[in-house]
Amino acid sequence: MDFNSILTLLRPELSLLAIIIILLIYDLFAGNTAKKYFQPLAWVLLAAHTVWSFCLTPEGTLFGGMFATTQAASLVKAILSLATLIVFLQAGGALAKAESSFKTGEFYVLTLSTLFGMNIMISSGHFLMFYLGLETASIPLACLVAFDKYKQNSAEAAAKYILNAALSSGILVYGLSFIYGTCGTLYFANVPSLLDMTVLQVAGIVMFLAGMGFKISLVPFHMWTPDVYQGAPTSVTAYLSVVSKGAAAFALMTVLFKVFAPMAAVWQDLLYGIIIVTITLANLFAIRQKDIKRFFAYSSISQAGYVVLGIMAGTAEGMTAMIYYILVYILSNLAAFGVISTVENHTGRVNIDQYNGLYSTNPRMAFVMMLALFSLGGIPPFAGFFSKFFIFTSAAASGYYVLVFIALVNTIISLYYYLLVVKAMFINKTDAPAPHFRSEKALVFSLAICVAGIIFAGVASCLYGGIGQFTFGM
Repeated sequence: MDFNSILTLLRPELSLLAIIIILLIYDLFAGNTAKKYFQPLAWVLLAAHTVWSFCLTPEGTLFGGMFATTQAASLVKAILSLATLIVFLQAGGALAKAESSFKTGEFYVLTLSTLFGMNIMISSGHFLMFYLGLETASIPLACLVAFDKYKQNSAEAAAKYILNAALSSGILVYGLSFIYGTCGTLYFANVPSLLDMTVLQVAGIVMFLAGMGFKISLVPFHMWTPDVYQGAPTSVTAYLSVVSKGAAAFALMTVLFKVFAPMAAVWQDLLYGIIIVTITLANLFAIRQKDIKRFFAYSSISQAGYVVLGIMAGTAEGMTAMIYYILVYILSNLAAFGVISTVENHTGRVNIDQYNGLYSTNPRMAFVMMLALFSLGGIPPFAGFFSKFFIFTSAAASGYYVLVFIALVNTIISLYYYLLVVKAMFINKTDAPAPHFRSEKALVFSLAICVAGIIFAGVASCLYGGIGQFTFGM
């Protein structure tokens, strides 16, 4: 291992670390006049990092195999960086409005710190490195959830998040102790040959799945999600719903494929039941929601079930479908949260009933929300339809016909509650619709990126094929 290898293979992490240090120093020492340029500086730096991240790093290992990067992992890091950039663009207005409640610099530094931890987790080759990345991502997220310190809901949400995170991390580490006790190693490359289906190893896998189930919001480890999504600042909720979930899902797939492949019969049976319960219960509870952020909390739980379908396939096609699904989900969900954020900032409205007649006063916002909901629901020709199609195809190709059928039925149920929001905006009448407002240019630009992605990803077959080139043979 030489210095050039470290610079090459750790390029995304070092780039993020440099941005964090620059922003931290700028925030600490810049004067009041210079601080007005803080947000544009953060946007430009992260945009440059995102573009650079799409120039994927080569495959290789560092630190004796504890850090291992692949083309697929590099692609996921780039996608998560793009999602974080969109969240930053959408958060600008809310941060400026709430400057008296919390500092802008803290939001950016904490968010980028979580992204740094997710990158480490994604490229882990050792369970200790995996856990360090997981906690580096989780602890700043608790701070972000509690960011609006003058709101009781935010503090309550943070308390629930950190307590559940601590419990899930304890369960996960306890499970890994069983793996270490029976195998004598925590290296991903060495564990598979030492697995022999003992009771302790099965218990270790079950506990590992339970800990990761919290991070992805899989039933029955989902109970924190609605309360945290509702109480957290909307930009933090958006980040939790896409970036955190996407990183955890890819990391879970990597570990199950690389480490626990010899015991696939165990974790596939577990995931089979978890997927059915997750999709079904989340869809049923989503129908009952009145608060739009709780509504999207249950929507994200349901979407997590679809994401895990790619893991069930256990093939390169399944991994390709999962990465494509994560990309489409990020674009669709962030488009929806961009609208939620701007409506909340300008009107304070958070209930679905308060979206009645939104099209009459803010037609563009209503149109963006409609496209996002159509994509999340899987209505053609938008990207969400093809993401579900590829996920279902990969699972069916592996013989999970009943599971795919149940997922298809739940897709029809999800269409019902997504269309309830569309109905509220375009059909329902009200005497007091949301007033007309003008959105910030940065937010409009972020929504334009999301809308273009929803449309482009649905018609450009080269995108799915390009992702597939980086997953085969992994």
